[in-house]
Amino acid sequence: MPAARASFLGDDLNVANSSSARSLVSVGGDDEERTPYERVLYGLHHDQRWLKEVTLGRRVGFYRFRGELGQGNFSTVRLAFHQLTRDKVAVKVIEKAKLDQKTQRMLAREISNMDAVAHPNIIRLFEVVETLSRIHLVMEFAPGGELFNRVTAEGRLPENDSAKVFTQVLAAITYLHSLSIIHRDIKAENVFLAGPGHVKLGDFGFSTRVNDLQQQLSTFCGSPPYAAPELYKDESYVGPAVDIWALGVLLFFILTADMPFKANTVAGLKRHILAGSFILPEHVSPAASDLITRLLVQDPTERPGTATIAGHTWLATAPTQPTPLPAYVLAPTSSTEDASTLEAEAVSTLQTWGISWDALEDGTPLGARSPALATYRILLHRLMNPPNTPGRSSNNNSLEAATTTSITTSSPSTPSKHSSSKRRLPRLPKNGQASNAVSGGVKSRACNIV
Repeated sequence: MPAARASFLGDDLNVANSSSARSLVSVGGDDEERTPYERVLYGLHHDQRWLKEVTLGRRVGFYRFRGELGQGNFSTVRLAFHQLTRDKVAVKVIEKAKLDQKTQRMLAREISNMDAVAHPNIIRLFEVVETLSRIHLVMEFAPGGELFNRVTAEGRLPENDSAKVFTQVLAAITYLHSLSIIHRDIKAENVFLAGPGHVKLGDFGFSTRVNDLQQQLSTFCGSPPYAAPELYKDESYVGPAVDIWALGVLLFFILTADMPFKANTVAGLKRHILAGSFILPEHVSPAASDLITRLLVQDPTERPGTATIAGHTWLATAPTQPTPLPAYVLAPTSSTEDASTLEAEAVSTLQTWGISWDALEDGTPLGARSPALATYRILLHRLMNPPNTPGRSSNNNSLEAATTTSITTSSPSTPSKHSSSKRRLPRLPKNGQASNAVSGGVKSRACNIV
């Protein structure tokens, strides 16, 4: 691919790459004299084994690949390890040759929106690494895989677990809407099991930022089984109401392991969604049924807002909504006196590795395009999420028992020797429940359309 097409995402990426290259000028002497950070930089440009791995697609930047987690329409998601922190990350690898102008704009929005958010129920973007032929989005790794896989393999969630999951996804959407970001692709495949009883919303490929929450949008995007009726009417629509409808479909799915609207074709699915009729199984409680009915309302103006949903009686016993994370998660504070204990610990550790405060400050304007700042983000993320969470449930039928690397095929079956022992989750048994596949019709994972 010609060098002129090297960057789809602006000059900042070239600045980041040249900044790393400049830092090599000062890397001299024997390997033992270099700091860990300098050794990684030196290896990327001079170590023949590393250079071969880069050529073969086994390594990019500070990351070494160890397996594949899944595939999308334009990308492959791979498991990797950061060479300094030894943390697992998920890397979305996007082939530039597959991107037209429209998908390039979508990718730029995805990066911008993910880089702007800091919430405990949203997958974090750590770094963007661009090469001549690929763009790599380095993101937080959720060891439990997709909620979709959990439900289809082991059946519907109990209502108390469903309320916990729904509250967390609702918190993520509430936060996004407060930033005028519309997700537009809420579905079980984009909700990930990050820890015991802990889920995170990911995949911002169809997200958009609006000037006003009442701004009219016109692009049909997302997954047909989760699409609101107004999307099928070839009309403009308001973003928040579309996300609310998708929340209703998601809640129906986790409570029943089935979809409210089913058909073998998109045209048939459209007819069912526009008709608006669905049947709730008898095992769904009256309170949960009432919430689903309120969310799946044909008229978007009659759907409740996130605050009203949070106050529904069905969620009365669920944990309170998590609050957004402080700003220092994105970049170090400008003054060490204002730094939190965890931030100070992260900065101190980075300094022992050879990443100075000046390097972090230089990387701050680049955001996710700075390797030094990405290392800070990954390390701070680990410090903010200690591995030994108290009160892990031993109930094999619970969501907690399902959040383990042994549950889904999208997670590696054997931990790598490079994985940090501090990050390793204990293996918990499967509940042995018979697999409940989602009833026929159009599967949501195969229907991302624009």
